[in-house]
Amino acid sequence: MAKIGDFDGDDRRHQWGAETSTQPLAIMHAKPSPTRVVRGYVAIICTVVSWLIYMITMILSLFVNNPSLTLRFVVEGVLYMTIVTTLIFSALVYLTTRQGALYRFIRHERVPRAMLDDHFAHNYDKGITVLIPSYVEQPKVVEKTIWSAALQEFPDLAVVLLIDDPPHPNNDEARAILKASRELMPKVLAELAAPAERFTKARDETVAALADQMDARRSVVARCAEDYRAAAQWLEHKADTWLVEDHTDDFFCDQVLRGLARDLRLTEQALNESITLQQHVDANRILQLYERLVRIFTAKGWSFERKLYASTSREGNKAMNLNSFIGLMGHSLKRVETSDGVILRDVREGESPDFVMRNSEYVLTLDADSMLLRDYCLRLVYQMEQPGNERVAVIQTPYSSYRGAPTRIERIAAATTATFSTCCIRA
Repeated sequence: MAKIGDFDGDDRRHQWGAETSTQPLAIMHAKPSPTRVVRGYVAIICTVVSWLIYMITMILSLFVNNPSLTLRFVVEGVLYMTIVTTLIFSALVYLTTRQGALYRFIRHERVPRAMLDDHFAHNYDKGITVLIPSYVEQPKVVEKTIWSAALQEFPDLAVVLLIDDPPHPNNDEARAILKASRELMPKVLAELAAPAERFTKARDETVAALADQMDARRSVVARCAEDYRAAAQWLEHKADTWLVEDHTDDFFCDQVLRGLARDLRLTEQALNESITLQQHVDANRILQLYERLVRIFTAKGWSFERKLYASTSREGNKAMNLNSFIGLMGHSLKRVETSDGVILRDVREGESPDFVMRNSEYVLTLDADSMLLRDYCLRLVYQMEQPGNERVAVIQTPYSSYRGAPTRIERIAAATTATFSTCCIRA
């Protein structure tokens, strides 16, 4: 089977009929026009009227005006009309639910960015853990997934790569994949360290400079704009230096890295315009903007391999890979050598733990060949925390696909990365 990276990205050619757009599916449905709503009602009325006319015609022709009726003929006629009614009813159900969806699209408004910032303000203390189960995945594919998760701007974010490869591979290729997979998380965190340190320092200095002030001074606003420009440039440089080999790399660079950079550029532009127009900027808003930068570039992360331990499940499926880690969350564990192998058990009184497993309010599961668009975590959690959703335990995004595979070979190569979805669970 072909794998991503087995062909030269510079030689890609679009075949006839291939999808050329690399833009993801729209986040928001387009608002239906009044004409579309009226057409929906017309379709429902026409369906009901057509069924009534057809049934009346059939009853008259088959039973009323037919002098030679037999039991078999009556049974067959009734069965036929029942089947037709069932099919028409299914079409009517579709048209009715579609009409309801149109009204939902009309009323639906995307949550404004300012409301998200207010909701996840400085006193927000809940965390989210992103779990990425991986089994013999190409390291570059997994790296894109990790980056998309690490750049989520959640207040307390941890990314855990659940490596399910055999811990003792029997060939060079498998050993190389395992070694590279183990190095992915430290590599990503090391790259994030420099911008995270810069923006954390800038935030702390701004907090001190804005103490007891209602409006931000012009110099503070200018520095905030400069920091947003620096953050956007960092992301753009990352995209420019990323080796593009297929359409999923295009998606990663354009939608994950440059997409976030474009958002930051808009904020930079707004701050510069406020300076030019000599507008007052609320001090709390400046602090929120700095908090956003810190959250984007700050993430915890590590890898976990359940197959290194005899006390965790050996069942070869993704669900048990996830469950093995979730079952350990919140526990203080001791690593113990036994005759059956290394096990993990809860610490006993007087013992010091070898591992203190993170516990968090939310768990987000993400396939190793998937990517998160910016502010996914914020919006999923925001919806779960709205009044009336207290009993909601799971929220999931719809499946979407990486668009724009230009050639047949690349479509085959991308077979394992064709669709992606995100599931957020309230712990």
